[in-house]
Amino acid sequence: MTTTDVREATGLDPSRIAHLLSLASARPGASTLPVIAPFTGHLLYDLPLSEESDVEGTIAELRAGQARWAAMTVRDRGRILLRFHDLVLANREEGLDIVQWETGKARLDAMEELIDVLLTSRHYARDAGRLLRTTRHRGIFPGLVRVDQVQHPKGVVGFIAPWNYPLTLAVSDAIPALMAGNAAVVKPDAQTSLTALWVLDLLRRAGVPDDVFRVVTGEGPVTGPMVIDRVDYVMFTGSTRVGREVAARCGERLVGCSLELGGKNAMIVRADADPVRAAEIAQRACFANSGQLCISMERLYIHRDVYEQFIAAFVGRVGSMTLKPGIAWGADMGSLISARQRDRVLAHIDDAVARGAAVLAGGRARPDIGPFYVEPTVLSGVTEDMILCDEETFGPVVAVYPVDSDEEAIALANATSYGLNAAVLTRDKAAGRTIARRLHAGTVNINEAYGATWGSTRSPMGGMGDSGLGRRHGDEGLLKYTESQSIATQRMLGFGPQFGLSDQVWGEMLAQTFGVFKRLGLK
Repeated sequence: MTTTDVREATGLDPSRIAHLLSLASARPGASTLPVIAPFTGHLLYDLPLSEESDVEGTIAELRAGQARWAAMTVRDRGRILLRFHDLVLANREEGLDIVQWETGKARLDAMEELIDVLLTSRHYARDAGRLLRTTRHRGIFPGLVRVDQVQHPKGVVGFIAPWNYPLTLAVSDAIPALMAGNAAVVKPDAQTSLTALWVLDLLRRAGVPDDVFRVVTGEGPVTGPMVIDRVDYVMFTGSTRVGREVAARCGERLVGCSLELGGKNAMIVRADADPVRAAEIAQRACFANSGQLCISMERLYIHRDVYEQFIAAFVGRVGSMTLKPGIAWGADMGSLISARQRDRVLAHIDDAVARGAAVLAGGRARPDIGPFYVEPTVLSGVTEDMILCDEETFGPVVAVYPVDSDEEAIALANATSYGLNAAVLTRDKAAGRTIARRLHAGTVNINEAYGATWGSTRSPMGGMGDSGLGRRHGDEGLLKYTESQSIATQRMLGFGPQFGLSDQVWGEMLAQTFGVFKRLGLK
């Protein structure tokens, strides 16, 4: 595609694309990989690829830069991240354009990413001081032992980010790591590297030094291990299969990792739910980002009392969804990311239909709209012998099931090795919270699908079981990028026998003393 073609096809300035691509940690003349625009199937740009020496050199530079960054005050680092917040907001149209062209998602879905970055930037820039200040603890002998807990940065943190939320996952996890005094290297998916490079450009403009945040490029199986083998901590978002490989590789080096992995998320619609309102929530829950969202809903358990009303409202909404390509507002759902993803989704649908499932809505590819479009699809009669019953589809497909009680719904929702996200729709919020506590999921939304927990950055978010390890957001979202150090200062008496007492008498005095501590309620 020529420079003129790029501008006419995307509206993006070719010189701007060239500038962003030049920020990748890849040597001049590096080999390249063609990146295809999902909306059209045409070439978007050629991505320069980092070689192993590029990754090694980049991380060495980050180690040097990290020490200077960590020496800055938390307040000064926060000021820089708040400037980044403002730059993202001011340049949001360009950012949304790039995200849409690389992923094919609807603009509203891209805006969700941008809002997440704003929320996360503001939260950690303002909360890091509380989390990183030295904490005083009571020592073994109150008044005689002072204990200080200090948080140190890990060093260089590696972020391996997928293609489905390229803006959020390129920087929202890195922000707390930066605030904690770490340097960061991001390995985005090859399909969505321009978004990560846009983030890098804005961070530099905000004041983050060149040797504190970098982007290396390449295919996951090639470049990912290069990063994992050199950094001090890994944050990975992706499939459960690859997550196990990442964890094993980190384990060999005894470095920590945090993993947000797959999900087969369930929504429960109780008998008292408003079926029309529930259908509206479920539509967004299942088809946001074309279903390419780890926390979207792929299973709906609807009480039989409202099943028919819900299905009528839900299928009606799904059938009237607007699918259209391009970087404009107005689409209810965008494209899938690639031919591979399209074919996976269609294989799940075809397998279910061949084994007896009924298509209530959708079910077809839509090449008339774009090469990778698949209609939002609702299936009933899904049974355990079908692939999509237990396996994550990661596309615009949902299975609906009637249930006779809350107990049945809870049991079915928990009948999976995954445990990422769940939802309960009900008029009785207290009952909803009771059900939520019984669901095997790291986050549960009541009368919402995922936005309530995802957007509440003060509260941790992550998975149980096969859905991962660790948490993003909340206090843990920053503290996981630190090492805790305890410093105890002994005053006056030592731990050995004192005052010329024998060890037996001294030992008895210690035992009596700790008995008194217990009666006084001391921990």
